[in-house]
Amino acid sequence: MKKAKSNKTKGIPFKERFGYWFDNRMAKGSLNLIKILIVVSLVVALLIAGLIILFGFNEEGEVASVFWNSIATVINAWMPYYEEGSVGYLILMSVTAIAGVLFTSVLIGIITSAIEERIGDLKKGNSRVLENGHTVVLGFYPGEYTLLRQLILAAGDDPACILVAEDTERDGMEQDISENLEYPKNVRIVCRTVDITDPASLEKCSLETAGAIIVNPTDDLRTLKTVLAVTALLDEKGDPDVRISAILSDNRYLFPATLAEDNNISTFHTKIIIAKMIAHSCTQTGLAETFREVFDFDGCEFYLVPVPDTEGVTFGELSARLENGVPAGIYRDGKTTVNPPADLILKASDRVIVFTDDDEPEALKLQAPRADEKEIPPADIPDEEPTDILIFGHNETLPVIMEELPENVARVRLVSSDMPDGLKEKADMIAKERGYELTYGGSDLKNAEALRELACAASHIVVLNDYGKDPDEADMEAVFLFLNLREIRKSAGLGFNITVELQKENSHKLVGKGEHTDFIVSSSMSSLILSQLAESPELIDMFREILSNSGSELYLKKAGRLGVDGAHTVSQLRRSLANRGCVMLGYIGADKHSRYNLPLDETVTLSKDDDLIVLGRS
Repeated sequence: MKKAKSNKTKGIPFKERFGYWFDNRMAKGSLNLIKILIVVSLVVALLIAGLIILFGFNEEGEVASVFWNSIATVINAWMPYYEEGSVGYLILMSVTAIAGVLFTSVLIGIITSAIEERIGDLKKGNSRVLENGHTVVLGFYPGEYTLLRQLILAAGDDPACILVAEDTERDGMEQDISENLEYPKNVRIVCRTVDITDPASLEKCSLETAGAIIVNPTDDLRTLKTVLAVTALLDEKGDPDVRISAILSDNRYLFPATLAEDNNISTFHTKIIIAKMIAHSCTQTGLAETFREVFDFDGCEFYLVPVPDTEGVTFGELSARLENGVPAGIYRDGKTTVNPPADLILKASDRVIVFTDDDEPEALKLQAPRADEKEIPPADIPDEEPTDILIFGHNETLPVIMEELPENVARVRLVSSDMPDGLKEKADMIAKERGYELTYGGSDLKNAEALRELACAASHIVVLNDYGKDPDEADMEAVFLFLNLREIRKSAGLGFNITVELQKENSHKLVGKGEHTDFIVSSSMSSLILSQLAESPELIDMFREILSNSGSELYLKKAGRLGVDGAHTVSQLRRSLANRGCVMLGYIGADKHSRYNLPLDETVTLSKDDDLIVLGRS
């Protein structure tokens, strides 16, 4: 038999128990308070009416009218006139009117408070988003707008909704965005205050109806928690097909393949990508800017489209004959091939990866074969001159940079304080394997003369970012070192190029662009990659290859090194480079401006030192 519970509240005074009951009712919100107020108002009105009838103060004897007058007096707070009844009647109705004033005041206060509370909720962004096909950006940081800018460009003229969610005030996010971004009327940016690592809080973002979800935090652990929270919510909703794109900086964090495949998770590891960009751009000035232009939605971009009349055509022939777009690869039987062999014959079912500013297949035209067009004959190309690299600072990606340095690097000088012994051992081992000379320089960068001596002896300089410090502090150290190096270069009349690694977009804005200078900003590159993943998930394998350590990669190649200097049509250049194992996306002219997707009939005159923008193998 179940033991009866003893009532332990018997000894508590009624006043205290009533206060506790009232507090609980108050905590339930404005609607509950209005209910209590209505009940109390009716009870008072009925009590007063009962007293009037009991003591015979209703001279006319109409019971119903007494009850109605009492209720109406409470509602209207109306004071009776002296001729309307006996003294007792007037006194009781006056009490009713005073109670009505009190109740009306309380009611107005409750409604005002409820309205203020609702306005506060709207300001905080607590309401659920009712959108379909919207792009969800989980994570927002003032000063970092590249991702939103790219999503706005990707929308073009089509209607689009971008939902930005972060655990911060909605009106603050909206103000930051409106002050720093301009966007057309067809694009709506909606902000919500959300704990992005909590599935319950993410409910208001309507993830199950989204077109794409982008996880944008700069902290790896928070990114991982957010991705897991998103997958948990989508699994609960029964909608795991929504694509999730995320950037992780550290290569140690890797989602299991089955989890990533089952939940459509696409991730990139930026530290490796940035290290590779530094290694390639330090001897190819302008390559970092080229990466930004190629992955930017402003201008040409990669599309996967069916191109008519290509069955039986070789890839090399397609390169020479496709107008309004540059063929960069094919998609066959669920597999992407970037920069395929020139003699590969296309099938009717193949789709082509095209670098163009128009994603409509009708705009891509296959010109008739040119019988009179000759291929540019191969030339004897001398070996590249040996060069040297001066690296200031160190971080965990130093081994990757040293492994990825071009073949003609003969000497590397490292200038850094407090380099761990393990990192130094790795550097020595890589230098020995690669066959270049490795030396270590002084570490006192505040000594102007020592800095000048080091800089004047260098052909290429790299300034690495210190990941162990606060990003703003590390960026400022890199910026000030760059400013001093730039001043040395200018005063000494030297031509060495400088590659500077930064972590934040705001830091780059402080120094802008510079001649013989490349800035590689990890937050900006992460945003460019994320926006591409969100808009073109079917091209993820291509992006992985371009940004990995194997396969075809993005390069700046001297026309003389490829043996194509001189005057040639774009069609000739594309055909000849395809036979040399390259895809020509564009070139950098004498005015240092990049041109992409040139007309096939245009004649281009290239000097030996002009840079061609190509996809090719190392």
